[in-house]
Amino acid sequence: MVETMSSLETPTEKPPKPSDRSPRETAAEADAAAGHEPQYSNRLIPWVLWPTLIIIVLFVGVTLVFPAAMESGISAVQQTVISNFSWWYLILAFCFVLFCVYLGFSRKGNVKLGRPDQEPEFSTMSWLALLFAAGMGIGLVFYGMTEPLIHFATPRPGLAAADPTLGARAEDALALTYLHWGLQPWAIYAVVGLAIAHAIHRRGRPLSMRWAIEPLIGEKATRGGWGNAIDSFALIGTVFGVATSLGLGVTQMAAGLRSMGVVGEDDLWVEYAMIAVVTGFVIWSVVSGVNRGMKWLSNTNMVIAAGLVLFLLIVGPTQYLAKEMVQTFGHYLQNFIGNSLNSSAFFGVDGDAWQASWSTFYWAWWMSWTPFVGVFIARISRGRTVREYLLGVILVPTMISVVWFGVLGGTAIFYETNRPDWYTSVVASDGSVDVNSALFQVLEQLPGGAILVVGAILLSAIFFVTSSDSGSLVMAMIATGGNPEPPNRIRVMFAVATAVMAAALLLAGGLTAIQTLAITIGLPFTVLMVLMCIAVFKALHVNVQRTEAIRRMTFLADISDRFGLDSDDDAVESGPVSANTWWSSLSRARQREIHERVGPHTGRRVRQAESTSDSSRE
Repeated sequence: MVETMSSLETPTEKPPKPSDRSPRETAAEADAAAGHEPQYSNRLIPWVLWPTLIIIVLFVGVTLVFPAAMESGISAVQQTVISNFSWWYLILAFCFVLFCVYLGFSRKGNVKLGRPDQEPEFSTMSWLALLFAAGMGIGLVFYGMTEPLIHFATPRPGLAAADPTLGARAEDALALTYLHWGLQPWAIYAVVGLAIAHAIHRRGRPLSMRWAIEPLIGEKATRGGWGNAIDSFALIGTVFGVATSLGLGVTQMAAGLRSMGVVGEDDLWVEYAMIAVVTGFVIWSVVSGVNRGMKWLSNTNMVIAAGLVLFLLIVGPTQYLAKEMVQTFGHYLQNFIGNSLNSSAFFGVDGDAWQASWSTFYWAWWMSWTPFVGVFIARISRGRTVREYLLGVILVPTMISVVWFGVLGGTAIFYETNRPDWYTSVVASDGSVDVNSALFQVLEQLPGGAILVVGAILLSAIFFVTSSDSGSLVMAMIATGGNPEPPNRIRVMFAVATAVMAAALLLAGGLTAIQTLAITIGLPFTVLMVLMCIAVFKALHVNVQRTEAIRRMTFLADISDRFGLDSDDDAVESGPVSANTWWSSLSRARQREIHERVGPHTGRRVRQAESTSDSSRE
């Protein structure tokens, strides 16, 4: 019966031998067994690709010709969305955290994303490095010091009205940064990634977003127009998100080079040259594959990031940083619910403006990135249980973010509040902070400043490569109908296309417009995310019911074989147990009653169980 349970939990009819087959092979076998043609191919899917290309080309063309008009128009749309739906973004992001906590602590957390005999494709450290590189990437470097400094220099409306002390401003600044980069964004990624991972690794479906809601709309609709629309929508969001990330990355790297005096302030060719050079490394990583180039780059980035944090801890205000991280993390946890649902409702226009720039902006931004990050996380998470997946995707990156922002942001805030003689403030008289150069302005004033600046530029460059590589992989997978290993030519095509798109928008000054549009896309995508939560809950519930039914059958067979009983009425409620454990849990009177009723059927095993029970009670 144990063998039966294992085989019924697998997506195939016969229990397969242990192997390291790829998701592509698993999906192909499932389709063949069901009598369907494979849902992915080495060619692009017209009904997914062409609508995406038409929308993107039109948008980029209009942005290049009328950049100011597009920026103002889309900004007005964004302001309308955030002003009217900020409450929806806030409550949804908070509910995603609660949903993940429930799944992690429930029996659904035991479900494995794959066959019972499958082992994870990547080691834990490589898996976490890939998660972090795709999920946060350049943003960690871009906002590592900048966001805490901005919150410190210009507190949010509610705190500013209370005229806080420097300590209160610093504490609130870091706690807010933890909120924006902690549990909520990773829970947003986790629910989408889990829905897709369950579809591809558990049900053997192609690696495409459409299959995440198959439990709700059925297979026919998923294969048809609705599925094409979902994938096309996901592809548009991914292209816009990756292009924006690349544009932000090169502007910061160029700012770092200018701060070192390598290039002049007026050398506008630098950004485009960096896009060309880094795209060359992206193509190398694309050709090498996830298991080689991208994994190596992600691991390297983790080492460089850890080295930067350790260096700042050692040469910086060590005791201050240690105490500050503990205190601000406690402040973050203590005020988690209140800050998560704080919509700045009582501060009018100032409150709406702050939400549009920070909390609501972030939740919309993370949601617009979920097609890209969710598909990628699903791709690399085969062989892990739901509980292990949630711990790895939510808790570990959150703690890393706390350390990262606690050290970088804490270092900047320490020098801003203490102002040593050798330190020049990076905060302007009006409280503004240059988001592109603030990191380098602080690092170059520290011991070994030149090395730190070079390390930060290298960190940004590698994050640039990993973001573009993972983005081209996801775009190619979606455009080919879910092929987990799309041809290199298609991946290279998307890598080059997003680089050209980022360069063109930099030339026209349209990065703000495309970033704003990506955020606006997040609103309709929230509906799809809610449907994904319902779908994955339904699918996991079916898995749990099937497993419990098989365990009950196994238990009944066990006690029937050993004791001649056809019922487990006396079984404990805590779950399935072995026959001997069940027998020992009964009272002595109940044991005698069963023994008298079944007589010789119990035989020697019952007497042995009785003697074991008697000796244990003595």
